[in-house]
Amino acid sequence: MTQTVRLTTAQALVKFLSSQYSERDGLEQRLVTGILGIFGHGNVAGVGQALLQAATTGEADLPYYLARNEQGMVHASVGYARTLNRLQALACTASVGPGSTNMLTGAAVATTNRQPVLLLPSDIFATRVGSPVLQELEHPTGYDVQASDAFRPLSRFFERVWRPEMLPHALLGGMRVLTDQAETGAVTIALPQDVQAEAFDWPEELFAKRVWHITRPAPDPAAVARAVEVLRSARKPLIVAGGGLLYSEATEELRSFAERQAPMASAMSAGEVASVIASYNQRVRAHLMRFHSYPSGGNGQRGVARLSFTLSRSGQVTGSRAGGSGVAAFDAQAMSMIRQASPFPPFPAEIKNGSMSFSIPVEFTVR
Repeated sequence: MTQTVRLTTAQALVKFLSSQYSERDGLEQRLVTGILGIFGHGNVAGVGQALLQAATTGEADLPYYLARNEQGMVHASVGYARTLNRLQALACTASVGPGSTNMLTGAAVATTNRQPVLLLPSDIFATRVGSPVLQELEHPTGYDVQASDAFRPLSRFFERVWRPEMLPHALLGGMRVLTDQAETGAVTIALPQDVQAEAFDWPEELFAKRVWHITRPAPDPAAVARAVEVLRSARKPLIVAGGGLLYSEATEELRSFAERQAPMASAMSAGEVASVIASYNQRVRAHLMRFHSYPSGGNGQRGVARLSFTLSRSGQVTGSRAGGSGVAAFDAQAMSMIRQASPFPPFPAEIKNGSMSFSIPVEFTVR
């Protein structure tokens, strides 16, 4: 007889995700390592309660990370997956209606760039009891069409869990797409708010450790032979390398091949350039904060000075000013930070700008 455990749909979701693993080349690791979210009407009493219970009782290991913007948390999840070569992913949860639709742009980015992200938008009452409520959005002439349907064309996998017993099939299908290196992207599982809190008897085997094996498919020998023939007949071959090279961890093999055979050029999408710029912005801020200090001789007064400055490609400061704190000592200390920090790290080669401007708030306390 199959053993069962009684949990709400949201509790089952959290418990399931905490037992999923990915494996490639013998390296096994958690597949979904955490969940970002903003709670409100539609998910606080379901997914929110399940995450809180898991954290306080230790029943499941799925860390929660507070987000400040729904679109931003999906973009952060895309960057996370990209950094980890698409072997691990994050989940995102948001409230019903506008909260969930704020994740649409991030879903499009994830799917376009084939980055695994698990999206858990809240949905209307499956029972229609009390609908529409607060921020629910559904079509006025057909309640089977609602805001979360906008995720359908933006997702590599979409399912709405109308009943608790639909959850296992939806989760297994979603994990399959998250770990498919060719077909991955945004995986969207819409969760009606009443179904999230509905209890059900789940088979215990659903929560057993499950390892998703990510394979390295062998190339077709005939295709390889054709590629070799093209290279041998080329007078000036040029290698254009994209993200797949990084995700497969084949950079050293490419380097060795390029040094013997052909010059190499990297191909970067607009999203990848934006990622480089964001990374450089973080480096600039981290470098600046190394020189952060507090003025003395005060009475605990606090303030925030905004540092505005421009850097050349070599990292030299070509213009700077500080203000906004209302305290002269703070503004003077901020300008001192700029002088001490110069020169900053030079621009990465991927950034083609001749100069870049920055505006960084710095908090001070007069001790």
